[in-house]
Parts: sequence; structure tokens; C-alpha cells
Amino acid sequence: MKHLTVALFIQLLAFNVASAIENQYAGARAVALSNAYVSIYDTWSVFHNQAGISTIHDIKAGLYYESRFMVDEFSLMAGMVVLPTQSGVFGLSFTQFGTGTFKENKFGLAYSRQLSSKISAGIQFDYFMSKMPENKRSKGFATVEGGVIYQPTPELNLGFHIFNPVEAGLKTLNRTEKMPATVRLGGSYTFSGYVLACFEWEGNSQYDLQYRVGLEFLPAENLALRFGASGKPFIYTAGIGYTFKNMVTDIGFHYHGNLGITPAISIQFLF
Repeated sequence: MKHLTVALFIQLLAFNVASAIENQYAGARAVALSNAYVSIYDTWSVFHNQAGISTIHDIKAGLYYESRFMVDEFSLMAGMVVLPTQSGVFGLSFTQFGTGTFKENKFGLAYSRQLSSKISAGIQFDYFMSKMPENKRSKGFATVEGGVIYQPTPELNLGFHIFNPVEAGLKTLNRTEKMPATVRLGGSYTFSGYVLACFEWEGNSQYDLQYRVGLEFLPAENLALRFGASGKPFIYTAGIGYTFKNMVTDIGFHYHGNLGITPAISIQFLF
């Protein structure tokens, strides 16, 4: 029965992907905060809002793994490298969703810099590839994304990000299946340096507006506890993070009422 359910789920997913590849988010810290990440400065911002990597001053690399609803066929793997230079910060990123005969891949090249003491901006060029069971070769297309973060006070960040504004997509024999343009808008506020609250709205040209909220607590040195929620559909999230000398490890979970639990883990290295 389980194998039949998985097979039907794969067929349903493949049908949905035929119309548009999904832009996958990565980072277990982001998962635990319900992906309310558009206004946060962090290495994993290369997957959310490229303006968020502008304040990085050291070379960093990270790996991410997610088991979507505990189904191996829906695993998500990602990796990134962030390289600061005198002219700005560059980021290389990669994601792969799915295994075997069904795969979605994304390759990204990002550039970000601080325009002033309060404003950062970033842009990323993407290339998507999709491999379906009925096709011998992968199909792909290129697009662009970018965003800004405004910091009016040391405690408050406001972020804006747009993905695929040109609505590029996969070309089929009959037409081009457009990938929806997506806009994210949100903010984050730090209370006394120990509590971070973040919120975000995301909307695109095909689906309803989605809201997200998250809280991060720092109860002890190098330790973080995180919680979040999002709507349409309603999903709970939670996670924990610990910082070692040159490594940051994060674990996150999100729970869907009908589909179950998705665990995620990410590791970040400082060079």
C-alpha cells in the first residue's frame, strides 16, 4: 500500500511539475523559521534573498539535505559557496529535488554588495533543468532573481525579493510552460540581541498569497531554538542550531497536517 501511495504521489507531482518547476528553498535554519527569511543576513540567504549575503567577510560553504514528507523520492539536496571580494560578495549554489528518473536541478550565480550602511542589494542568474521519466534528455531554461534589504535601525530589517520576473519556463513541443514570477516581502526584528522575530508574505502569478512567521531564541552561547508557522496550507515548524568553532549545524522540521513531517539538516563551514 505504501509503494502504491508513493507511486501515485510521484505521478501527481510529475503532473504538477509539467506546468512549472518549483524554486526550492534551502537551509535548516530557514526551515525552522518557516522560510520567513527574506530580510535576514545569512549565508543561506543565497537561496532566499541574495542581498542577505552582502555582509559576509569570510569564505563559507554549506550542505543541506531534506527528506520531504519522509519519502526518499522527494529528497532535496543543496550546496553553496560564498566568496567575499573587494568589489562585493559572490555566491554559487546548487539544488537537486528528486531522485532516479525524476529530477529538478537549479544552478545559481549570485552577486551582492552593500550600497550604503543601511541598504544591501543582490542579483542571481539561474539555470533550471528538469528530467522526467518520459524524456530521454533533460530540458532547461535560464532566468534571474534579486532583492534588497533595508535596515532603518540596528534591530529592524526589511526585505524584498523577486524571482523570475520574466516568467521564463520549459519549452515543450507545443508551448512554453511558464514558471510563475514570485514576490517576497517581509521583515525581522531583534529584541535585546537574544530573540529574533521574522515575518513574510509571498505571492506569485499562479497561487494565493502565503504568510510566514518565525521566532528564534538564544538561551545559551552558541545555541539557538526556533519555531514558526505558515498558512495556506497551515504548517508548523521547529528546529535547533549549534555553533562550533568553525562549523554551524542546524536541524529543522516542518509538519503538514495531511502529508506528515519533513526533517532537514544543514552544515555550514567557515574557512
